[in-house]
Amino acid sequence: MTVPAAGRGTTTVAPRAVRRIAERAAAEALPDGGSVIRGSAAVRGASARIAVGVRLPYPVRADEAAQRIRERAETRTAALTGLSVPRAEVRVDALSVAAPPPVPEAEPGLPGDEGGSGPRIWAQRRVPAAVLAAVGAAACGLLLVDVIAVRFGGAPAGWRTALVDWAAAHGPADTAVRLAGVGAALVGAWLLSCALLPGLRRRLRMAAPAPEVRAALDRTAAARILRERALGVPGVVQARVSVRRRRARVRAGVGYGRPEEVRAEVVRVLGASLPELGLRRTPALRVRVRREPGWRAPEAEVPEAEVPEAAEVPTVAGRPAAAASGPHDRHHGGAQDGDLDGPQDGPGDGPRTSGEA
Repeated sequence: MTVPAAGRGTTTVAPRAVRRIAERAAAEALPDGGSVIRGSAAVRGASARIAVGVRLPYPVRADEAAQRIRERAETRTAALTGLSVPRAEVRVDALSVAAPPPVPEAEPGLPGDEGGSGPRIWAQRRVPAAVLAAVGAAACGLLLVDVIAVRFGGAPAGWRTALVDWAAAHGPADTAVRLAGVGAALVGAWLLSCALLPGLRRRLRMAAPAPEVRAALDRTAAARILRERALGVPGVVQARVSVRRRRARVRAGVGYGRPEEVRAEVVRVLGASLPELGLRRTPALRVRVRREPGWRAPEAEVPEAEVPEAAEVPTVAGRPAAAASGPHDRHHGGAQDGDLDGPQDGPGDGPRTSGEA
């Protein structure tokens, strides 16, 4: 007996199951040292949209790794759930930084926006959407209940009559009405900005090899990478890095060495590191250095003074020859001996002798 298709029932795949399948599929395509942070899924009919946030090891080509993860997540999710996955998003939320490798020399002619840019990733705005939906549902529900009660012969609710009476007694010139209007205008402007602006200001767009691939790098992760590179420069004991869309600012504290030489080395190292981030637009680099409180000046190389070799002093009758010399020779020899060994009694006096010639 054959049962009609309409009577066989339906199979529903929950979004939670789709999300877990997408996370496991993305983990299968991750390079060594990577991990899946969080995923999301939305199911509409026979199609599903998935998004996965990952942590990648550094250094790695984020655009190529994101493309492999996206393709794996799409194919495995569609094969295991039976749903069509027309769109998948992969977000690089963090990078795991290992020991910094030796910094290569910057190659000339390496543009910052090489490759396609891809469409920009838009924020999902879950919290504003949930708040607006809850407030709108509550207000509409209260008004609908009151209208139905009045329709069936009941008295209108007290809050609605009080609101109508208050609105009839107050005009546009009242302060309360003006404040309420300003508040409503601000809320409307905020909602319009949420709808028209992409958001995600904390992420930097990355170069993508294909138009359907979208990748972004968190600004904190980029700043952490540049800070590790700056701390690896000899002489730098402290570094603060902030990365924006158009500019990267570095403030380095010099503990020893010449500040101008340390700054030049920091500029060279970070200038070679910025193109390695794979950003669509390489930000301009600004470096400032300052001396730390315990800064030590570089030691100047001073040649050692040549010390004459000690010569044998002849003696006459058990006494040094200087004692048997004349007054001029005694003064000259005494001054020489005082400079090498003995103490001096005064700025112009030679060492005292026990006898005269």
